[in-house]
Amino acid sequence: MIKLDAGNVLLKPSQRKQLMSWLRRCLRIGSRLRDFVLEIRMHRVGRHVEVRASAHDHQGDITCRSRQTDWRNALRDLVRQLAPKLHGQYLATLATA
Repeated sequence: MIKLDAGNVLLKPSQRKQLMSWLRRCLRIGSRLRDFVLEIRMHRVGRHVEVRASAHDHQGDITCRSRQTDWRNALRDLVRQLAPKLHGQYLATLATA
């Protein structure tokens, strides 16, 4: 499950769809984990956009943060940080099973 809090950043529906396509791998890994919840918060600070993600599942919590001048760059950077961490958490669940 994904919760998106865009805050004071205006996103068009097409941009939300683009975000979901970037998160497709994270969602696929998250579906293999139990009780998976991904929360993404966006906030504009001056000329920068700060994006924070927190993922929670039965194995533990993951947090990532990115701050860029463009929301696309910030989200792309965030997804590139989040996917390997989720994959590592999935491998940890396989090791304990």
